[in-house]
Amino acid sequence: MIETRHDDRSFPPALVDVARVEFDYDEGEGVDFEPYDAFDSAEETTDWLRHWTGNHELVGDAYRVFGQDGTGGLAALWCVRPGRPLADQPVVFLGSEGERGVVAANLSDFLWVLADGLGPMEIVEYEQYEARPNTALTELAERHATTPRRTTREIVTAARAEFPTFSDDIDELCR
Repeated sequence: MIETRHDDRSFPPALVDVARVEFDYDEGEGVDFEPYDAFDSAEETTDWLRHWTGNHELVGDAYRVFGQDGTGGLAALWCVRPGRPLADQPVVFLGSEGERGVVAANLSDFLWVLADGLGPMEIVEYEQYEARPNTALTELAERHATTPRRTTREIVTAARAEFPTFSDDIDELCR
């Protein structure tokens, strides 16, 4: 897995707005996502990655954690594109029980996933792609997105095609 040294921890404006949205889980009918209003610190991210993988030699600088689900699974920007802004990095999800996957190729596409009423946990753990449009998140995506609106299935399929070894790369990090 490519792990870049990328020190930018400035929270993108789109994530600032996402953090202001209240996600209603509603017994499995909503989105199980709790956005943060800032990235986890480098130290917190490293500590989490070491415990999640069992590999205490890792450094978590390739990830910018920006939210979680109710069980503690984390959504993060994966800084795998050297020299590119955080908003251009893929969004990944690493679940509390070892689930993991690429959710979107960039932050803009992730906003369209949220607009479809889906979150990172629903995509990775349940492979749920059927849209349940959310008006507030659609308006947020329309303000911030730089990519055209596509279905969640199209977004996830393209992202996974671009990063096909993400899960295998994570397996190699685990001890």
